[in-house]
Amino acid sequence: MSAPSTLPTFAALRYVQPLREGGSLPAVVDTDGGLFVVKFRGAGQGAKALVAELIAGLLAQALELPVPELALVYLPAAIGRNEPDSEIREILRKSTGINVGLRYLDGAFNFDAAAAGELVTRELATRVVWLDALLTNPDRTARNTNLLIQARRPWLIDHGAALYAHHDWNAVDDERVRAPFPRIRDHVLLERARDPRDVDDVLAARLTPEVIDAVLALVPDSLLEDDAFVQDGDTPASARARYRAYLLRRLEAPRAFAADAAERQTQRRVEVPLHRTARR
Repeated sequence: MSAPSTLPTFAALRYVQPLREGGSLPAVVDTDGGLFVVKFRGAGQGAKALVAELIAGLLAQALELPVPELALVYLPAAIGRNEPDSEIREILRKSTGINVGLRYLDGAFNFDAAAAGELVTRELATRVVWLDALLTNPDRTARNTNLLIQARRPWLIDHGAALYAHHDWNAVDDERVRAPFPRIRDHVLLERARDPRDVDDVLAARLTPEVIDAVLALVPDSLLEDDAFVQDGDTPASARARYRAYLLRRLEAPRAFAADAAERQTQRRVEVPLHRTARR
């Protein structure tokens, strides 16, 4: 598996149902390319969350990690006009145009380490921990795994909270770009993974400037022209340049995020579990 050279664009035909697990209220949408879980630019963190979804998902695919098919989903203005839920109707109204979809995985269920831990190999766990530390993704915890199981195969989903530096580029200096990611300590796969430093050089070497450029080229201008980017003073070209500089600098050796993840992994493994007090 590798990152695609193009992203398909499908037209939304019917809003099927909301998925209320997340704060951004994604939904299952029927398109002329089948069913997709669509993230809407008019919800939550807006277009930047959709851009993070694309960049993180495409980088994961470049590392041969299992991510559902990514697509752009065009939402016509007519969709949602008769939606009775006012919150959903407003999100759809603000989301006319290009949005981001992940192929709907029929029959998939949320990963639970106690019930399906053996379906995630140590190698896969290690690579996922490394990538989430690179991309500062806080949303792969035991409470919110963003990991689905379908036909005994794991799938990584929902990367909209990653790359959170882009919500305040002006506060991101070189020290912050190079900093570890402390929240990796809560990663659902951290204890199952091997030492993240075992894959550090190999994975970093695969995310070359050419791969980064190819991924960023797939992010549509229509998302990078959103008000969230205009307020940063960015054009699509300068927004891509920011992401490029951030990612390449973060990938430069030595990578503190990998060493820190290994240290936090050790700490997690030696923590003494708290036992309930026996009943009297």
